[in-house]
Amino acid sequence: MASPLRYLAAAIQTDFPNPATREELPDRVGRMLAMIDQAALGYAPFGDVRLVVFPEFAHAAPIYHTVEELRDRLAVTLPNEQTERYHRKAKERNLFIQTGTFLEVDAKYPGHVFNTTCLIGPEGLLYKYRKVNPWIPWEVHSSPHDVAGYTEPFYPVAETEIGILGAAICYDWLFPEAIRELALQGAEVLIRVSAYMDPWGATPPMDWWTTVNRCRALENMAYVVAANQGARLKHYPPFSWPGGSMVVDYDGRLLAQADPGSGEKIVIAPVDIASLRAERERRMGHHLLAHLRTETHRHARAPIYRVHPPLSTEGNNAAIADAKLRWKQG
Repeated sequence: MASPLRYLAAAIQTDFPNPATREELPDRVGRMLAMIDQAALGYAPFGDVRLVVFPEFAHAAPIYHTVEELRDRLAVTLPNEQTERYHRKAKERNLFIQTGTFLEVDAKYPGHVFNTTCLIGPEGLLYKYRKVNPWIPWEVHSSPHDVAGYTEPFYPVAETEIGILGAAICYDWLFPEAIRELALQGAEVLIRVSAYMDPWGATPPMDWWTTVNRCRALENMAYVVAANQGARLKHYPPFSWPGGSMVVDYDGRLLAQADPGSGEKIVIAPVDIASLRAERERRMGHHLLAHLRTETHRHARAPIYRVHPPLSTEGNNAAIADAKLRWKQG
């Protein structure tokens, strides 16, 4: 019997037209379920696909300029009928699915819309991760950090038979502190659900996508499975999305990467949690988790960015200007 700690991970990028309403969700979930089947069946001669990751905006993107429009046209509650469909597929294929993002509303936090991805395994929903660092000024969904009375973990992880998994969304990954929060809770596979566009995407000369994924892997001694949006310009204007989905090992080695370019693609690579655990146990040099002097990080104790409700692009711009002054003042 194959070890659950040695398996294949699939990063699957999508190319859907940008939905205008939530009624379009069932069809695209159907396509993503079919892609899971293709990955699991097509690569079966080479190993067991146990982890599947989809990109940000695979279900819906924050295309409207106000929270009210997002809530009325695109946002859904979670879990829902679509996450149940993912659950049935996870159980059927005995694998774990990191969904593309939903725009989510929650009755506990009225007036807010979150950008949310779900980890779903054979036993059901394991966590919801809500984007902590929206891509300001354009994104007007809420960060849980900014919601009064928010009591849930900002950075949840899940202990599973295929390792300890934790996810963060797109712009979150430009903040090393965010991903470190997952690693310090034991995360062994760091999952990036992303929609990163050029010139910061997967193509030279900037290639932030590959650089950041490799850095987050090596500095946290963890695998990175990163799915990036592959939609063409006509589907998600004004941006085009280069894809470049990848799997990186705990020393920052690229194990597999899709050629940059628009379109649906499936990228498969091996994940060996047993090897990772042996390295974390044995290694003395370059153990970047054990070598942390966290108490020296004084800057993390003082707030810098503060929202200006109600959320809008204009309010985000004002908050950024205030944060620049606060940052300069130390």
